[in-house]
Amino acid sequence: MSFKSVFCVIGIDQCDRDIINAIQLCKELGAHLSVLIASLAPTPMGGYGVVVSTTWLLEREADIAAMKKREKQIISLVQNAGLQVDVDSCYCEKDWADEVIGAQARFSDLTLIGPDIMHQPALKTPVLSGALFYSGGPTLVVPTSARATLHPRKVILAWDGRIEAIRAARQAIEVMAAAVDVTIAIVSEDPAGGSDRGADAKMSAYLLRHGIRVTIERMRASGSEVADTLLKYAAEVTADMIVMGAYGHSRLRERLFGGVTLSMLERSPIPIFMMR
Repeated sequence: MSFKSVFCVIGIDQCDRDIINAIQLCKELGAHLSVLIASLAPTPMGGYGVVVSTTWLLEREADIAAMKKREKQIISLVQNAGLQVDVDSCYCEKDWADEVIGAQARFSDLTLIGPDIMHQPALKTPVLSGALFYSGGPTLVVPTSARATLHPRKVILAWDGRIEAIRAARQAIEVMAAAVDVTIAIVSEDPAGGSDRGADAKMSAYLLRHGIRVTIERMRASGSEVADTLLKYAAEVTADMIVMGAYGHSRLRERLFGGVTLSMLERSPIPIFMMR
């Protein structure tokens, strides 16, 4: 798809790398930038059914004032970079922050999540959840050592035949078409090979119709090693991006037992283009 608008969530502070990444990506794409400044409101002692304290009210007012100040800074910074920008702020309770963030993300072509948000525990979960479960669009997660780009030279499509992987591949068609090298990586837990080879061939043919010539690499790993195997292979071929579906298992199961999605998000040194 064509990426004409990018959505980025940042905190009140400590998100300079994320906004710089967003500016660089929008310059590359000639895209509009939408920024959401997010902060989680503290819950009053005893819950909302009690009279709130003066300290709680002052803290809330200070956070809102800081967000307004941050809005002006971001608008100035992005406009000075020669880009079109709209900036909004979200001061909401953590229980529904992901839905609020996802609702904002729906009106952009891509959500960009940078390393600063990924290192803020309070915001990391609602931002990821909002982007992946409530936006309806793709997400690009960029780690600390990587550059935000949709023009990678070498791309790995992490393929397991699930609907999430198909959605990710469709959304990343233009990204893969512009790449020099694209590999369909199949990491199976099944000693017999596991994946549906008919579906694998159909995906290869589908990409070829879009001008994308691929190689297929089959690897074997046990459940806890799938992410390790994929990341090791990405390092061996010096891949610049991984395209993958997110949360092929239920979100509850992955939260309780871990999963490939969480492992990849926490450990990948290269950008991940994801779709739920």
